[in-house]
Amino acid sequence: MAKYKQHVLDMLEIHADIFNEFQKIHDAYTKDPHKWQEAFNEKGREILPILARWENTLCAKSESGKYGKFSSALADKFRNEVKLHFPHIDTLGRKV
Repeated sequence: MAKYKQHVLDMLEIHADIFNEFQKIHDAYTKDPHKWQEAFNEKGREILPILARWENTLCAKSESGKYGKFSSALADKFRNEVKLHFPHIDTLGRKV
C-alpha cells in the first residue's frame, strides 16, 4: 500500500470519533446541502486542522530531501485519497 493511502487510513483510525461524526454530517449534507450547510461547516472546522497536520507530516521529510519536487504531488495524492472518503470536503466553508 502506498504511504499516502496508509497515512489517510491511520488518520481516520486515530481520529475515528471526529471522522465518524463528520461522516454522518457529510452524508446528510450530500442529500440536502441547504439544510446541513451550517453543521457541515462547523464540524469541518475541526477536520481541516487534522487534515493539514497529517498532510504536513507526510510531506515534511520529502520537502527537505532530494525529493522536494515531488512533495506537492504527494500532497495532491493525499488530498485525493481523502476525497474518496469525503467527496464534498472541498466545499467546506462555502455557502450553497
